[in-house]
Parts: sequence; structure tokens; C-alpha cells
Amino acid sequence: MTTTPDVDLTALVPGRHALRDRLLGLDLRLFEAVAARHWPGCDPVLPRLSRGANHGLLWFATAAAVAASRTPRARRAAVRGVASLALASATINTVGKRSVRRTRPGLGPVPAVRQLKRQPVTTSFPSGHAASAAAFAAGVALESRGWGAAVAPLAAAVALSRVYTGVHFPSDVVAGAALGVGAAYAVRALVPTRDQVTPPGRPRTDAPALAEGEGLVMVANRGSGTAERAGALAAALPGAEIVECEPADVREELEKAAARARVLGVCGGDGTVNTAAEVALRHGIPLAVLPGGTLNHFAHDLGVEGERDLARALQEGEAVQVDVGRFASGGTEGIFLNTCSLGVYPELVRERENWSQVIGSWPAGVLGALRVLRADHHPLRAELGGRSHPLWLLFAGNGTYHRMGLAPARRFDLADGRLDVRVVHGGRHPAVRLLAAAFAGPLTRSPAHAAVRVGRLRVEGVAPGTLLAYDGEVTEVSGEVTLRKSPEALTVYRPAAAR
Repeated sequence: MTTTPDVDLTALVPGRHALRDRLLGLDLRLFEAVAARHWPGCDPVLPRLSRGANHGLLWFATAAAVAASRTPRARRAAVRGVASLALASATINTVGKRSVRRTRPGLGPVPAVRQLKRQPVTTSFPSGHAASAAAFAAGVALESRGWGAAVAPLAAAVALSRVYTGVHFPSDVVAGAALGVGAAYAVRALVPTRDQVTPPGRPRTDAPALAEGEGLVMVANRGSGTAERAGALAAALPGAEIVECEPADVREELEKAAARARVLGVCGGDGTVNTAAEVALRHGIPLAVLPGGTLNHFAHDLGVEGERDLARALQEGEAVQVDVGRFASGGTEGIFLNTCSLGVYPELVRERENWSQVIGSWPAGVLGALRVLRADHHPLRAELGGRSHPLWLLFAGNGTYHRMGLAPARRFDLADGRLDVRVVHGGRHPAVRLLAAAFAGPLTRSPAHAAVRVGRLRVEGVAPGTLLAYDGEVTEVSGEVTLRKSPEALTVYRPAAAR
């Protein structure tokens, strides 16, 4: 009877150090293979590309070139790319380089013509250049696939150049690229892309399909700087009629256009769009909105970012029905497509706009709150659910606003039949409550805030001369103010899906 000798099974499994040595050996062989290979045309290009990416200069220049296309999606892609690069660089410099102190490869196998004139002095792992390249390209691609595809070859070339010039091992580049992609996704978690926050619109409705734009009369407000955008739409829809006018003539031109148009078009800011919506409602015709102002909340919530989106919707006859908010106080009536506010908020907005260009939006909001608090204000009385409440601030949205991460609040449904009412309660310590609203914003929730969704709201005891802000415009109200909804009252063109 023969016996089988005992076998040490642990000997069949490489130890941790043996596995590490094998990986390092593979890394070195790949590095030497790249060094030994002749790459036609790369000697004069890749070293310069590698130097050009120092300190992110190449990517800042690329971001500027992308943003120069002047489309909203391109500008967002450029900003997202730079933000992703900044996060990746900060992570590399504060954590990555200090956690693994790996020495740089020896330059013996690398031809002298490829070597950089100034060799980096930091540790080798991971590659900061690869991380920045991957972060920028991934950030751009998450916002715009087209621009991402255009930037990706450049990012890949920069990553390859780090091995080609002998300053990194391949594993340094792979790890850096993985970290860069992770940084881009981390930025997206904080600030979602437009595709994440703009779901398909509803309810869809029939609207004329204007293949060449025939029957569309577009009124463009020159005060919004819309001439170039309106001209681009005319190129895409040669049958459309474009009417440019001064701000004082917008209403008159819209009335004239509605009398002869199958579809009323408007190019301007939210206030101009509000006027156009009122005219379209009275004439019973669809509205086509081309964003041309500063914020363009309504157009962006529709998914219309520029002339290409609107042209496609008009050509395909894609439209939805949206709710219209209405306010009334005595003989004063009006509509709002975005928001309507009472109390000190209109004054706070006015002060914030005066200072935002100088010190930025958020600090300007806090400064505006401080300046407003210096005035003598009394709380409003609002009737909610049959009960009267004292309020310092009332903010009503035409549809429910949602917030994802650090992105501005957006509406997913423009026909939900509800007013999204946010209030700052009256009572003691008004300064603390108003400052909390200024810091957090009216569309967030805090102990000083309350939120309710209703179809109708009545506010009583409004002092004469009280300001009411609606879609960027301001009017005076007094006595009783009523807010209500007209469900699915307005037909608006909207692209079927982002492309």
C-alpha cells in the first residue's frame, strides 16, 4: 500500500509578496515594450502634448474651445469637465501621491528624443496627468456624448504620453485614469446632469408639425440679446417669420404676430415668455419658446436649451400641455409660468440682483436679507387649509420643484395641478428666520420653512403697496391675493427627448 506524501497547499498559492512582484514585473515589461517600440510620428507630438497638459493648461484651453460653441449643453460640459479635473487633481495631490511613494521608472530604455527636458520630482503613483485627462473627458462625456467623443482621443493621447516619455509605469496611468473617472462620477452625484433631472414631458398633445417653420411667427426681444439665436432658428426653419423688437414693443408685436400665426414663437427671458404665454392663451394657439434671457427657467424645464431643440420639436410636432398659475388682487390679475412670491422675497430678490454681479449670488442673497431686515415689515396672513397663518415670506411654484444634489431646483412635471408653496413663518425672531431663508433658499426645507402643495391659496390682509413678484416681473397688490391653477391650459412645443 503506497501513501501519498502530505502536500503543503499554501505552496500552490503565490504569497502576497510574490503576487506583488509578478505584477511589478509585468508592469516593467510593458514599460520596456513601449520604450522599445517605434511609434511613427509620435516623437515630435506626444512629448509636447505631455508638457502641454502640465497644471491642466491643455484642459482649460480645451474647455474654453468647447464653451466657445455657445450652446448651453457645451458650456455645461466644459464646466463639468473642469470641475471633475479639479476634484481629481485635489485628490491626487492630497491623498494619492502621499499614500504610495513609488519611484519613477528608470530612463535607460527610453530614447532620448522622447524624454522630457524637465523630469517630474513627485512620486510616480498614480499619474496626475492621466487622472486629469480622464476626469475632464469623462466629465464632458457625462454632460454631452458628442463632445465627450471629441475629447476622448486627446485624453487617451495624454495618458499614453506619460508612459511614452518614460515618466510613469503603465499601472500608474491606469490607476490615475480610474481615479479621474471616479472624480467625474462624484461630481455628477453632487450636481446631476441635465438628462438626470429632465424626465419626459407629459401630457403630450397634438400640435402643427412645421417642417420648414411655415406658420411660425417668432418675436425676439432685442433687450435680451437674442438676435444671434433667433437668426440661427431662422436658418434651421427658413419658412418661419422672425420679428425683432425693443422691450417696450414686445406686447404689441406679440399681439400682431398672434393674429396671423399658426404658432406663436417668443425669444427672450422669463418675463417676455410670460407675456407671450398670456397672448397665446387668449388667441388659443400653441407657444414655441426659445430661451434668450439670463435664467430661462421655463424653457429649461421644458427641455428646450437652444434653437436645435426647438426646431426639432416644431418639425416633428412634439408638444405638451402645461399648467398656468394665476394671481388676482382687486383689479390686478396676471399669470405665472414659474413662480409667484409675496412678502419680503421680492425685495430680497431685487437687492440680490443689485449685488450678485459684484460679490456672487449666494453672498448677495445674504446681504440682501440683511438690507431688507433694516426695513419695518409686518407678516402677511395666509389662509392654508381653512386656517390663518402669519408669514414673512410666501413662495408659490407653478408645479412641484425638486432638488437633486447641489443642482438648482427643477420641475419634473409641468402639469401636476399643484402650487408648490414654501413659506417662512411669522412670529418671533424674524431676522433669524429671514436669514435662514436667505442661506438655504426658498425651495429648501428647514425649521424656519414649511411646504404645502395646494390647488388654490388665499392670502389676506396684504398691506397696500406690497410687492408681488412673478416670473421676474414685479407688481403691487393689496387686500386679498388669490393664487390658483389653470390645469393643462397652455400648449407648448417640447422636444421628445434629449439628443
